[in-house]
Amino acid sequence: MRLRALLDTDALGLRLLGGEDELDRSVRGVMTTDLRDPSRYLSGGELVLTGLAWRRDAADSDPFVRILVQAGVAALAAGEAELGDVPDDLVLACARHRLPLFAVHESVAFATITEHVVRQVSGERAGDLAAVVDRHRRMMTSGPAGGGPDVVLDLLGSDLDLRAWVLSPTGRLIAGSKVTGTALPAEICARLAAEHLAATRTARRGPHRVQVGAATYSLFPVRSTGRSPQASRDVRETVLSDWLLAVEADAGDWPEERLDLLQGVTQLIAVERDRRDAARTVRRRLAQEVLELVQTGAAPAEIAARLRVAAPVLLPGLGAAPHWQVVVARVEWEGEEAEGGPVAQSLLEEVLVDPLATGPEPSDRIAVAHAGDEAIALVPLPAVSAEHDGSETGLLADALLRSVREPLSAGLDGDGRLTLGVSAAVHSAEGLRGALEEARHARRVAAARPGRVCAAGHQELASHVLLLPFVPDDVRRAFTARLLDPLKDYDRRHRAELIPTLEAFLDCDGSWTRCATRLHLHVNTLRYRVGRIEQLTGRDLSRLEDKLDFFLALRMS
Repeated sequence: MRLRALLDTDALGLRLLGGEDELDRSVRGVMTTDLRDPSRYLSGGELVLTGLAWRRDAADSDPFVRILVQAGVAALAAGEAELGDVPDDLVLACARHRLPLFAVHESVAFATITEHVVRQVSGERAGDLAAVVDRHRRMMTSGPAGGGPDVVLDLLGSDLDLRAWVLSPTGRLIAGSKVTGTALPAEICARLAAEHLAATRTARRGPHRVQVGAATYSLFPVRSTGRSPQASRDVRETVLSDWLLAVEADAGDWPEERLDLLQGVTQLIAVERDRRDAARTVRRRLAQEVLELVQTGAAPAEIAARLRVAAPVLLPGLGAAPHWQVVVARVEWEGEEAEGGPVAQSLLEEVLVDPLATGPEPSDRIAVAHAGDEAIALVPLPAVSAEHDGSETGLLADALLRSVREPLSAGLDGDGRLTLGVSAAVHSAEGLRGALEEARHARRVAAARPGRVCAAGHQELASHVLLLPFVPDDVRRAFTARLLDPLKDYDRRHRAELIPTLEAFLDCDGSWTRCATRLHLHVNTLRYRVGRIEQLTGRDLSRLEDKLDFFLALRMS
């Protein structure tokens, strides 16, 4: 705003004492001070309000005014409440240094002037920023990217003093303002993403406000350009793939103009989101071609030729042929309305990005196809990183979900599940079909576990215990009842502890001495209990088959 505009507002009670030729100066802020040297708190362009408590005699005025001029302030306004009229020495000092001077009537509080200036300046900044955002949006829509989301976040920070970040649906930090220079901790990112997904799933009207500690955040969805909130048949098809804009402020009291401005910012970010999604087209097509070759039983030579095409795209500069891991994911919803395949594809592309990485670029190494309700990722690993079949340095199922479990659980809460399986690394086309089947088996193991977000790796397929969840419930109940119910009944009637004895005996691999020591029993007492178990069940614990049956029954009970 201009200094001239201050005189046109009668409620401010300002009277011009000098500097009429300088009234076209811009005011960018306001500061109240009675310090003799307030320069450390000035950045230029301020209207300085003072009650003159710094002035002891006439000699103090010129040094004070000189300090203000050197700091680049726009004008000085002196209150009349303390000394009555503004001293002549101050008027002369301001005229000497060409600093506009106002007198503030004693009936007007400095807070009134401050509020007016801040409101006017903020409104003008918002208008200026809106114009910049609109221009930037047109640039990005019509041509090459104009700097990405970082540029507009920097504008929010510098012009509106708003700290803002762009987050993925799993809470990964994609962009942040360099002006504010404050990183958002990973745990807060995950919390904000979880709150956003939960609010979107329940159709709460945005922006969504979240309190984290002493800070309030307002969350704005970043939806694909050309897609209105109602364009999708089901919110579940998009909620797990949309970015969000997190602003550290309470948008509940914002005027419509500022809300509209932030909506414009989300549209601008959405342009960049769509551009980067389009860049994934080549990688998705490569994955789809390889998947079709593998599933149709194509010759290994044909699959290998396609992998040779994919490798430079996914791992540029790699000299040797990479190893490959396959990751299979499935998103399942209750009912038939929502499609799971595209959702799982977008989500798997996000999950496979290193959670500590910022920006979307790490996903360039990932090619994800989808078939039906299933998403299948083809992930290349440098040969040195795939030693020991990937069991130590390749992708690990639990690690993939560690940082995304909280937000995804919120996004799936009520009627959705994400299950994920990871294969071992293979070094040739011949092994790719087996890796795909291995990843699918691992995903089925994950699906048998409780929870909204579950994963299993190839290492876990070797244990027969993990096959037990696939036994039908009626078979499970009949099997355990036939073997264990006689023992449980006997224990209830005689307190004989046959079940604990059986567990200990199997844990000790049938060693009488070790089992007796563990249970603090005499060996003859142990032999008596084992004999009673065999008598009640008709089994022989010296036979491997009977030991295995008891072992499985105990695990299923």
